[in-house]
Amino acid sequence: MPQPLPISVYFVSGAEAHRIGAALDSVQGWAAEIVVILQQDVSDGTEELARSRGARVIREPWKGFVGQKASGLEKTISDWTLNLDADEVVTPELKEEISKAIAEAGPEIGAFNFPRCTQFLGRWIRHGDWYPDRVIRLARRDRARWGGEEPHAQLQVTGRIGRLRSDLLHYSNESIDRQVTKIPPYSTAFVQASRHSGRRATWVDLLVRPGWRFLRGYFFKGGFLDGLPGYYIAWANAFTVATRYTKLRAASDGLESVPDPAARTPR
Repeated sequence: MPQPLPISVYFVSGAEAHRIGAALDSVQGWAAEIVVILQQDVSDGTEELARSRGARVIREPWKGFVGQKASGLEKTISDWTLNLDADEVVTPELKEEISKAIAEAGPEIGAFNFPRCTQFLGRWIRHGDWYPDRVIRLARRDRARWGGEEPHAQLQVTGRIGRLRSDLLHYSNESIDRQVTKIPPYSTAFVQASRHSGRRATWVDLLVRPGWRFLRGYFFKGGFLDGLPGYYIAWANAFTVATRYTKLRAASDGLESVPDPAARTPR
């Protein structure tokens, strides 16, 4: 039986029993360890499912995405770490590329990024603003830390970042309704970060940015090649931009309050 790779895979999870099984199965057997940081009050069977796949489950109060992911990284033990969400699956091709990459990585390499391919409305999206959606998830444990603004946690790395070619599969958006529900919390996080930096929304932001976002994603980045899903994604992104800057203008003018996005529960 082949030896596991010197890599710790860690998840931040809420109530994900309905979909985390595929993610765990995709790394079981070749990762040295699997760690799941589970939100304290979850009772849907996620813990039992994760333990049945050999994961070490640690329950913690929700601290925001940055805090929770940082906690997961701290609890790993391998030289290399891989962070995954419950709705992501490592393909055999990506696993083989990861194995080769960490075996051949020189000391100057601190991490690797790879493309993430999202399934939406029954189709794998390979154009527009959603692809290749490169993410930095594979890193040396002693070269990485989590930062960023809630809810957009970012892995910050010391050293050069290599590039892998194989896709990480992303099953995030099961429906249009679910996609729409992401707009309010993400736009709130944008407003809070913008106000913290002193940024205000101008009329150029309000009138030009949404239209440009549609044109860029649908025509210039080839979103039209993804059929109906590509059409919707381009318009949804444009509406998201319009929502962000309208909320920022409203908040700056005292017309709308901005709650703390770190208080949200995991998606």
